[in-house]
Amino acid sequence: MKPYFLSLLLILVLFSCKDSDQLTFEPISFDEGSCTSCPEITINIPKALENSQLDKNINISLKEEIIALLTFDDEITAGSIEEAITSFKNGQKEIRTIYPEEATAWEAKIEGTVVYEDMHMLTIELKSYLFTGGAHGYGTTRFLNFDKKKAVELENWELFSDPLDFEHFAEMKFRIQERIPQDKPINSTGFMFEKEEFYLPENIGFTKKGIELRYNEYEVASYTDGPIILTLPYKEIEKYLSTQIKS
Repeated sequence: MKPYFLSLLLILVLFSCKDSDQLTFEPISFDEGSCTSCPEITINIPKALENSQLDKNINISLKEEIIALLTFDDEITAGSIEEAITSFKNGQKEIRTIYPEEATAWEAKIEGTVVYEDMHMLTIELKSYLFTGGAHGYGTTRFLNFDKKKAVELENWELFSDPLDFEHFAEMKFRIQERIPQDKPINSTGFMFEKEEFYLPENIGFTKKGIELRYNEYEVASYTDGPIILTLPYKEIEKYLSTQIKS
């Protein structure tokens, strides 16, 4: 076999091996254009295309997250994203019926992105911004972590072999980043941790740079402080993880 064909074959094999662990997604969108009497709703998320249990669970988790974000009408039990959009619209109508002077249109923007994937793990970052009146809207980021071998979404505590041990390490790194003395209360510089005790955020996700710990607005600081983010490189936390990570 000629060297040219050997090189081509090697390239094809390498690319095949590289892509074999990657799931297949397609982008799907829901766009409800704004008007004088309706909210502006834009949703862009990835949809897993295969028929495996993992793909089904990914799509179900994304759907449930979006339904939870958009459901404002108690009279509608949303079972789909379309029904959740209707619930959000009805929520604005109800407010305008009670408060006719409330003319500001509501807004919902939701963006889902695969931010990490290897042969064991998959993480989807779901960013959302909701405005339902008032001085400002509210933005959040949610991480959905999936064990690809078990085909399940993981709770935060399942990401670590010893969650408490990891929490102690994370607190030390958090204090260093935020310049909080190790021997002082965690709220001594203005944070608002409940009971004056450090705790992990609700949102923890795998990214290309490492594990991201994200405290959304209001969780441990004021709205004006924005989200508080601590990213821990995989080389520093390998011993705490419950699964091997390709760093």
